[in-house]
Amino acid sequence: MKIIDTHCDALLKLQYSKRIPFNKTQLRFNDSPELNTNLQFLKKGNINVQFFAIFMMPDVPTNEKWQHALEQIDIFYHEIIRKNPEMKHIKKWQDIKDLKEGEIGAVLTLEGADAFGNDLAKLRMLYQLGVLSIGLTWNNANLCADGVEEPRGAGLTSFGKEVVQLNNEHGVLTDVSHLSVKAFWDVMEIAKYPIASHSNAFTLCEHPRNLNDEQIKAMFERNAMIHVVFWPPFINHERNDATINDLIRHIDYLCELGGVRHIGLGSDFDGISSFVTDLENASKYQNLINQLLKHYSEEEVKGFAHQNFINHYVKS
Repeated sequence: MKIIDTHCDALLKLQYSKRIPFNKTQLRFNDSPELNTNLQFLKKGNINVQFFAIFMMPDVPTNEKWQHALEQIDIFYHEIIRKNPEMKHIKKWQDIKDLKEGEIGAVLTLEGADAFGNDLAKLRMLYQLGVLSIGLTWNNANLCADGVEEPRGAGLTSFGKEVVQLNNEHGVLTDVSHLSVKAFWDVMEIAKYPIASHSNAFTLCEHPRNLNDEQIKAMFERNAMIHVVFWPPFINHERNDATINDLIRHIDYLCELGGVRHIGLGSDFDGISSFVTDLENASKYQNLINQLLKHYSEEEVKGFAHQNFINHYVKS
């Protein structure tokens, strides 16, 4: 069954590999096993579309963040798209419909507005370079909003609201994963295209990165998608292990809240350090699908795997 995965951090891993001085064994997107989403794994897992996040750790100096972002974009274009004919850059959602057999769509996203600071010209450049989804924060605060781990828990700044409005104008998704609760509600007031690219249910796992019931219901009422994430600490409270059935519990719960047509998959591969058993990289995706088929109809599982996203964002 085809898969659309809305979050991975392969670009960061590939960038780090290039930046290590005198590194003679740089990671290769095609087949390096250290990459959970290398090309061979994507093919084996029947990934139809993979989202690739531009992300930098908070310790990157502010005056270097834009350069780091450009490096990751260059890796996306040169190492992923140019070197691999099977990989097709999705520049607009309609392009997903045009993928041929054996081709894999690649979507460029941004995780954290730190990359462009307060420079809207840089943001507009990101749109032109093909960024189709923007998460305003990681866990910390920036000039747009507070993240989930910022103690003050503030919402969107005036600048952050301007960024969301620009996303609306450009048809770009505003990703609520990682936002503080207050910032989440501020986004919900103004975003035309909200999405949670990689978040689970707080009621089942009390981690601040997960969404509470009120947030989940608000997303569904807005016809927005929530994509479940595979990192065990977001699945099982204060644990570094999880089974596929543990992950399915979150899908079950989202369905109970009315989300059967609003659920997708956002692995966070290459950004996580522990894994769901039998779901350690993209090649194992069909293990999840096979287990889901024991609980849900084929139509519902297709929805979780790819069709819900297509129904929401890809015009027929």
